[in-house]
Amino acid sequence: MIGLIRQPKYGHLKELHRAVKMCEKALVSADPIVTSLGSSQQAYVYTSESGGCAAFLSNYDTNSAARVMFNNMHYNLPPWSISVLPDCRNVVFNTAKVGVQTSQLEMLPTNSPMLLWESYNEDELHVEQSIIFCFCPFSVDIGSTESCLHGGELPTLIVQSSGHAVHVFINGRLSGSAFGTRENRRFTYTGKVNFWAGRNTIALLSVAVGLPNVGGHFEKWNTGILGPVALHGLDQGKWDLSWSKWTYKVGLKGEALNLVSPNGISSVEWIEGSLAAQAPQPLTWHKSNFDAPEGAEPLALDMRGMGKGQIWINGLSIGRYWTAYAAGNCDKCNYAGTFRPPKCQQGCGQPTQRWYHVPRAWLKPKDNLLVVFEELGGNPTGISLVKRSVTSVCADVSEFHPTLKNWHIETYGKSEDLHRPKVHLRCSTGYSITSIKFASFGTPLGTCGSYQQGTCHAPMSYDILEKRCVGKQRCAVTISNSNFGQDPCPNVLKRLSVEVVCAPMTTAAEPNWKG
Repeated sequence: MIGLIRQPKYGHLKELHRAVKMCEKALVSADPIVTSLGSSQQAYVYTSESGGCAAFLSNYDTNSAARVMFNNMHYNLPPWSISVLPDCRNVVFNTAKVGVQTSQLEMLPTNSPMLLWESYNEDELHVEQSIIFCFCPFSVDIGSTESCLHGGELPTLIVQSSGHAVHVFINGRLSGSAFGTRENRRFTYTGKVNFWAGRNTIALLSVAVGLPNVGGHFEKWNTGILGPVALHGLDQGKWDLSWSKWTYKVGLKGEALNLVSPNGISSVEWIEGSLAAQAPQPLTWHKSNFDAPEGAEPLALDMRGMGKGQIWINGLSIGRYWTAYAAGNCDKCNYAGTFRPPKCQQGCGQPTQRWYHVPRAWLKPKDNLLVVFEELGGNPTGISLVKRSVTSVCADVSEFHPTLKNWHIETYGKSEDLHRPKVHLRCSTGYSITSIKFASFGTPLGTCGSYQQGTCHAPMSYDILEKRCVGKQRCAVTISNSNFGQDPCPNVLKRLSVEVVCAPMTTAAEPNWKG
């Protein structure tokens, strides 16, 4: 959902940026000296004129961890990872070790009643200003003796275009549409047209989304209706309309009337939503009103069932939506190895984006105006207002996880003592930790939502987490043998895996959260 932090990606990248910032003086002072640490391991060492040093230890092996010697010290490098040493001694970050929390999210219904919709269809005869929609109307005179008016085959309209879409209107009614793709920008509309006797209006609506403005051969990037435009199947034979006198208008009537604003919605006649939903049309404005839901959880619009368009709330733009469905291979994931777009795909067969963030600061307590402009013909009755709920929070950190506090820079004149890593857990604003769903210090198995005890487990794990965390919005627990009574399995690398349940606060969170 756009506009909200996504964990663990956000926290992991934040730690990376802080680690690289610590190396700043050495990084900008010189090119690195690269030395081999093994068959697939290297050290990149940067040294500043003042004597500062920063090193990046890399393991390019995609399957096996490596133990390397650097500056007379041993370092363990997970497969396909880089360790950051801002002082050429202490590891403060490793790309393969994610120590920040992971959240289990749910999008839940709000207490708001179901949205009631009214709709307004665009009329291509009334257009003003826009940078996206361009109408080209043209009039055709059809004689009363034309065979297509007396049971004969309907004529065919052919339009050559380029870009993203063209919609064809005959006498104010949508006759058909055609679309280009990223691979094939040039496309052809071919469709039957139903005329009446006398003067008929053909209107072509060209849609362009994101035009190129730089690059080689920019002058050859054509977008819009290129022609030819021709009618086939009339009694007189083919009519080439390309060189006829077309008029050109830019924009939509709804834009000119400012239908997205509370002051502009009364300027047109809206159709009750139940009638409009019977035959959804493209290029349609939809409006509804709603009250702000109670609580402090982040809000979003679930745009399931819609196609492509834009959203406004109280006259302010939420942005574009486009319900494109993801395709690919979501069966397996392994981040090791060179990055390629098809790796570790998620959401196959689902919309690439379904929920669109609604800032609570934009809402009034009562009667908020929601306006949606739908380009393709989606059904607005499927739209709903939902809230993001963090139902549980997880963390999984090893006892020797790199910590930013364990580093030394000569200009500070001193080095700090070794700091034990900690598990940090935090619920959303207005929520607190109500129970410990899982806790194990030892060799736990699984991932967030499916943790299991391993062969090594400290019996006091649940009690320690419950004492330090329950009733608080956030807590931190040090990972050490002494903190859990005793070493549950000597000479074995241990980790602490935790999953806690978050729920709305009933009392104020305790101010002391450090463990």
